[in-house]
Amino acid sequence: MNRLANFRAFLSEAPWHLWTSQLAAVLSIELKKNLFRRRSLWIYFVAFAPVLLIGAHAIHSPGGIHCNVEEDTAILAGIFQVYYLRLGLFFGCLGLFTWLFRGEIVEKSLHYYFLSPVRREVLVAGKFLAGVVTSASFFGASVLLSFAIMYGHFGGPGRAFVFSGPGMGHLLGYLATTVLACLGYGAVFLALSLVAKNPVLPSIIVLLWETFHAVFPAMLQKLSITFYLKQLCPVSIPPDGVMALFTVVAEPVSPWIAVPGLLALSMAVLVFAAYRIRSMEISYLAD
Repeated sequence: MNRLANFRAFLSEAPWHLWTSQLAAVLSIELKKNLFRRRSLWIYFVAFAPVLLIGAHAIHSPGGIHCNVEEDTAILAGIFQVYYLRLGLFFGCLGLFTWLFRGEIVEKSLHYYFLSPVRREVLVAGKFLAGVVTSASFFGASVLLSFAIMYGHFGGPGRAFVFSGPGMGHLLGYLATTVLACLGYGAVFLALSLVAKNPVLPSIIVLLWETFHAVFPAMLQKLSITFYLKQLCPVSIPPDGVMALFTVVAEPVSPWIAVPGLLALSMAVLVFAAYRIRSMEISYLAD
């Protein structure tokens, strides 16, 4: 009872207005770093590479003379699940979120944040939100352009599929999955950057787990971010090739479970990161 009373007192007495202002300030600073620095150019290529590929496909097949809407729907689903979920979003969030704190250490500027009158938990939240906004904006815009080009080159049949058929629902599903992927991957990589001095090796382990989680028992598959993201994709892609021989088919989960599950995972990892940074000490010589 005493702990509950203390928690209620903390919630009622906490300077929420000050923390909100500080959060907005950190968010603004970090967005400028993420969007307008030269070292951020790589994420443009990672995010928009599929747009170039689909654009070339549209030029090669104007009006859909060499393809049809059904085939291109399956192709777009494959690009989203193979490239966006397993490569683009993974490596984009890896480079972006691990650099939020490791970059400050490399540039020897993290102490400016630590010396300012800002709670470290607020700093973590601000940097995380900046990473989510940046990654979701880049990859969300890429998905939107890929979708528009894929169906736009069909002309009338493409417009009918989008506005009179299931196309708009597919687009919303892809965009929602993209945002959730940024939340999930971002929280994991932000926490890794606070735990490991060199997050490359842990990130390789995460990559292997997310890539081959389908060969593990169904219970273990549910510990993977990709497992829940695939449940939210509007068009399912069955396993093919060698992976199909080793894939363990797990019972699918409802979006009403997948979405709260991913949000809860992101929140739990973010809480851990906020707890971890409270005892973090800067050692530029060691890095």
